[in-house]
Amino acid sequence: MTDDSTVRDLLAVGTGGDPAIIGPDGSILDYDALRHEVDRLANRLRELGVGPGDRIAIVLPNGPEMATAFLAAAATGCAAPLNPKYRENEFRFYLDDLDARVIISRAEGAEAALAAASESTQPMTLVGQFGDLTLVAAGDAADQRSEAPGPDDVGLVLHTSGTTSRPKIVPLLQRGLARSAANIAASLSLTSRDRSMNVMPLFHIHGLMAGLLAPLSVGASVACTEGFDAFKFFPQLRTIEPTYYTAVPTMHQMVIARSAKHGEAAAAAGLRFVRSSSASLPGPVLEKLEGLFDAPVIEAYGMTEATHQMCANPLPPGVAKPGSVGIPTGIELAILHDDGHPLPTGDRGEVSIKGQTVVKGYENNPEANTTAFTAGWFRTGDQGYLDADGYLFLTGRLKEQINRGGEKISPLEIDEALLRHDAVAQAVTFAVPHEKLGEDIAAAVVLIEGATVTDRELRDSLSESLAAFKVPRQIVFLNELPKGVTGKLQRIGLAERLGLGS
Repeated sequence: MTDDSTVRDLLAVGTGGDPAIIGPDGSILDYDALRHEVDRLANRLRELGVGPGDRIAIVLPNGPEMATAFLAAAATGCAAPLNPKYRENEFRFYLDDLDARVIISRAEGAEAALAAASESTQPMTLVGQFGDLTLVAAGDAADQRSEAPGPDDVGLVLHTSGTTSRPKIVPLLQRGLARSAANIAASLSLTSRDRSMNVMPLFHIHGLMAGLLAPLSVGASVACTEGFDAFKFFPQLRTIEPTYYTAVPTMHQMVIARSAKHGEAAAAAGLRFVRSSSASLPGPVLEKLEGLFDAPVIEAYGMTEATHQMCANPLPPGVAKPGSVGIPTGIELAILHDDGHPLPTGDRGEVSIKGQTVVKGYENNPEANTTAFTAGWFRTGDQGYLDADGYLFLTGRLKEQINRGGEKISPLEIDEALLRHDAVAQAVTFAVPHEKLGEDIAAAVVLIEGATVTDRELRDSLSESLAAFKVPRQIVFLNELPKGVTGKLQRIGLAERLGLGS
């Protein structure tokens, strides 16, 4: 990929009859067929007057249709994929906030989105079908457009999670999408012989970049599953025969939890590597994954505002450092003090980035931009440090740190200690209100099936590896940990959700 590439250019890499998109039913779209389908849908969108800069909302479940719709939207205007499980009021907010011109959906399964569209600030009405897809557009059809997006046009918009504030719009440029795909492919040594088994949602930057665009950028294959399902995971491995899959840590933990009956299938899968991103991967989980698949586990560090990947550990024969998210991949990275000056090697501060794949600013949100940018550096909100070899070690989200009477505590350290206990399958540490200390420490755990342990036994075990002030004062046992729509653990607000406090 060149610095002037667009999403459309990614599809030119694959050749002829090589598989491009593989469906969960085994159906195959080769590169010629994929380009044909993308062009057909793109032409239909242009007939509706859609062109560069116009927002095209996509409300579809994971699968080949979703992948094709995203590629066509990005090749025509600006793709805006939305979680198909949103409710009507949520769709109304996102469609209005995006000023969406068109929605690509199915008539069945998108009733809430279509109802919201009819009541949006610029009401949308049905304008036609494209195969099994429904196209809904705003206002009167404009003149057909012929121009294609250029490298400096916005190709994808996504909202931040909005856990503590109104969701912010992240506009990602075409050149940044193409460059990020190439950076990820290079860091993973992807070739046309690779096959991604994408289990991540395609309305999230992780699945779009590492699961879809990165392999397509080298002419590789993408198996578009219906999403992560722990019960289908091992049968899918046998059927799809991927060379890798990428997922968030909680998904990897569920794979491990289901592995007792599938050890032979895991060993026979022949994965070249397993990739983890979007949240810190606890050391015990990494070790178990490597043992299960007899393959390297590559931990990477990414976020929407960086068009996903910022750092990654190298594949062998490179050195992957346990506990590290690796070295920068295509971006500049610095650790900044609160006052904005760079800190020396080994000092903890806020991880900050700049580069071609980094967003230049949130859309229509000057207040957020003032907070997020310092002298050209984007401040990620993550705390960490760089070692002498340039490897990044994360110590937690700044807003997730626990302030226990002035003592700043990283919940990641406690998560990892809990996961080293033989009875613990999953764990999440979080702050609870405390009358005198301000905040204290609590943890929620899921036990391995058939295991038993008391909170006192867990606390005694933690006391052997953690200072006394880091040992949770409360431990609750759950059947399942609360997770967001992309599978990431939810720390913020968990105390209130579980009814815990002083």
